[in-house]
Amino acid sequence: MFFKLFLLFTLVPALELGLLVYIGSSIGTLNTITIVVITAVIGAYMVRSEGIGVIYRIQRDLGQGAFPADELLNGAMILVAGVLLLTPGFVTDVLGFALVLPASRAAIKPALMRFIKSRIEAGSINVHRGP
Repeated sequence: MFFKLFLLFTLVPALELGLLVYIGSSIGTLNTITIVVITAVIGAYMVRSEGIGVIYRIQRDLGQGAFPADELLNGAMILVAGVLLLTPGFVTDVLGFALVLPASRAAIKPALMRFIKSRIEAGSINVHRGP
């Protein structure tokens, strides 16, 4: 696990930095910074809008006596999208927009559910049921 986190926290920033330098040398530093800031602002707005919608749907499901598992997963994906969109860089922005847009989130969700289910079955994730 440590090795995977080490790779994540070294390779992703190195990739982002290299891409920022390459794009900055192609279109100019000011244009690159402007794009990064604009994507952060648009991303923050989208995360806020989608997050409010998820909170509303969670409240609706709970009010109807249903467990909002699907909406909780949507909320987690939107939270990760927010972190990715506020992180400067182009790769993280693409991943963040993929997680915040409802259509792509719906396409990613089945694979994520299979991953979570396999981790639960393998015992990597413990699930405690209530009384």
